[in-house]
Amino acid sequence: MYMRYFSRLLSAMAGPRPVVLSGPSGAGKSTLLKKLLKEYDSVFGFSVSHTTRNPRPGEENGKDYHYVTREVMQTGIEKGDFIESAEFSGNMYGTSKAAVQDVQAKNLICVLDIDMQGVRNIKGTDLRPIYVSIQPPSIAVLEKRLRDRKTESEESLQKRLKAAKVDMEFSKEPGMFDVLIINDNLEDAYGELKRALLEEITKVKEVNMSS
Repeated sequence: MYMRYFSRLLSAMAGPRPVVLSGPSGAGKSTLLKKLLKEYDSVFGFSVSHTTRNPRPGEENGKDYHYVTREVMQTGIEKGDFIESAEFSGNMYGTSKAAVQDVQAKNLICVLDIDMQGVRNIKGTDLRPIYVSIQPPSIAVLEKRLRDRKTESEESLQKRLKAAKVDMEFSKEPGMFDVLIINDNLEDAYGELKRALLEEITKVKEVNMSS
């Protein structure tokens, strides 16, 4: 029993600690993530999620998401290929073990952009990530940001706002997140994010410099 636990612990520690980024749509996760990947392109790697939704204009398969059919995704989940999966607005989303391992194998910090359901699922794995919640200052600000995108129908927008209210409450649950960032000002939020991850960033840089 002890040896099995020890081997699981070792496998979980292979490569740098991943980072879980969570928060409602429109809170600014993607913008913060892009800034992070641009400044530290040799430190972070993005875990490319799978989804059954269609690509939006400008999105690329294998870069933004792995776009797959519901059948393919369902089969993968049943085989245990996914760390977490969830359904939102009729579409499935999930993070495969292979996507995380691909990033860790390069000695990069793997970043996972996932929802509340996914956070709960990952809490039950050996992944040991740093949990970061990105939240908007208020629902009113979030609604304006989503409307300004002009990518949502009114029905879809209301669904996202409803989900966001639940997400904002979830982020306050004790012990759920290591860091809670209110994205009122992008530069301030980015500074907070960097400070939260500085220790891991430094470790990866040191290993990469010595290798």
